[in-house]
Amino acid sequence: MKWAQKEITLPLYERGFHIITDIINDEIKNLNKINIGIAYIFIKHTSASLIVNENADPTVRADFESHLNKLIPENASYYQHISEGPDDMPAHLKNSLLGSSLTIPITMGKLNLGIWQGIYLCEHRTYSTKRKILITINGN
Repeated sequence: MKWAQKEITLPLYERGFHIITDIINDEIKNLNKINIGIAYIFIKHTSASLIVNENADPTVRADFESHLNKLIPENASYYQHISEGPDDMPAHLKNSLLGSSLTIPITMGKLNLGIWQGIYLCEHRTYSTKRKILITINGN
């Protein structure tokens, strides 16, 4: 069994849902050739998330943003954590619902996702920063 790990910094993304599958695949290829294995992908932030979802139609990503903003509105009068702006507490709540990590099979050196699946960076802050992702792979 081989293990490899790498931390990467994503480019700056605006608020919304962005497909980063190719970036992750490129990093896995650069770590070690794994024929059969697992990738564990972790975002080192509490105001952005990672998910796997539809990779073909960009309206899916727009609908995610619209729906989450209705589900978790900004400027709710009951928020106590407001020192970093009106999008901060909603960003933490969205992260808690969507998650900070993914576990995806690797086959022949690439993520083994379904034909319509892609990895999303879910950026929940209006004024974001470059996000750090930790990729850990294990396999043969």
